[in-house]
Amino acid sequence: MNNFTFSNPVRLYFGKGEIIKLKKELPKYGRNVLLVYGGGSIKRNGIYDEVISILKELDLNVFELSGVEPNPRVETARKGIDICKRESIDFVLAVGGGSVIDCSKLIAAGAKHEEDPWKIVTNQVHVKDALPLGTVITLAATGSEMNANSVITNGETEEKYGWSSGKVYPKFSILDPAYTITVPKEQTVYGIVDMMSHVFEQYFHNAKNTLIMDELCEGVLRTVIETAPKLLEDLENYELRETILLSGTIALNGMLSMGSDGDWATHQIEHAVSAVYDIPHGGGLAILFPNWMKHVVHVNPDRFARLAAKVFQVDPSNKSAEEVAYEGIERLRAFWTSLGAPSRLKDYGIDDSKLDVLVEKAMANGPIGRFKVLQESDVREIYKMSL
Repeated sequence: MNNFTFSNPVRLYFGKGEIIKLKKELPKYGRNVLLVYGGGSIKRNGIYDEVISILKELDLNVFELSGVEPNPRVETARKGIDICKRESIDFVLAVGGGSVIDCSKLIAAGAKHEEDPWKIVTNQVHVKDALPLGTVITLAATGSEMNANSVITNGETEEKYGWSSGKVYPKFSILDPAYTITVPKEQTVYGIVDMMSHVFEQYFHNAKNTLIMDELCEGVLRTVIETAPKLLEDLENYELRETILLSGTIALNGMLSMGSDGDWATHQIEHAVSAVYDIPHGGGLAILFPNWMKHVVHVNPDRFARLAAKVFQVDPSNKSAEEVAYEGIERLRAFWTSLGAPSRLKDYGIDDSKLDVLVEKAMANGPIGRFKVLQESDVREIYKMSL
């Protein structure tokens, strides 16, 4: 494996009723709090009232930013940054899923800089400081509650990029599985696809002797595959929600990538699609990832064959590594389809009319991927396979 340094400073509160930990954490940071949330589901399911009750009990000055989009926009982050600067905000509290947290991270960083926040996203500005932030999770998917990553869309330019800074690790994250029980089936499926995709991105690398990480990745994937169908049949099952919620956190808190550098090309390919067509990120990944796998399987068939055997229970007897690998990829596709995930871009009404635009946006910063470095022709072929 590669040399590595691992550090994750996020304090994680996990379990039923852990929202009470806001009383312990929030007084550390000042009296002016910006509460960030999405389209209003937290008001319908009662989470908003719980949070506001605690904030009032602590006698904090609360300012709100609602309406964060599923693909969070820099335009919305700018509004939050303006509030932070105008009201001398001390702390940003994100209540929602990964989109709300990602937007809040940019708000927290942007509040400490004079430059436009899009320059942070595009790495034109190095983040030197950020407001402290905490999170209350309502959706199992991105793992943003325990990492320093954020993905932001620019609606004007139809661009979508990921960025990261150690300054925007949440100070704490509260994960109560009960808060995810009201998530609809479709969003639950997208979250499951997203967390599995995060594991795949880290599983496919070129480092040697990564047996411990391989086993951890495979274990998370097997757990999700076993749990997901049961959950979709019983969406209000607390224990199943609990398992999926923690799986999403572990999938992208840095632990699975110790000693290796993951690929991440498929995420960049998908970001171009959801930037232009504003489709759900998980839906885009469900379409694209199996096709990326088919396109690059020749790089290391044994790697794919191991995944097929260890995770998808493909019997390798009397088969070549390539045969086992392809059977595993087909089982992944079948599994996601069985959950109700899309399999073709046409499922979202997307044709090849903007294929050149998608390729250009995916390749905006040059070749992508590490397991196999993809050129423009590779990305174009993966898109074509996905139509």
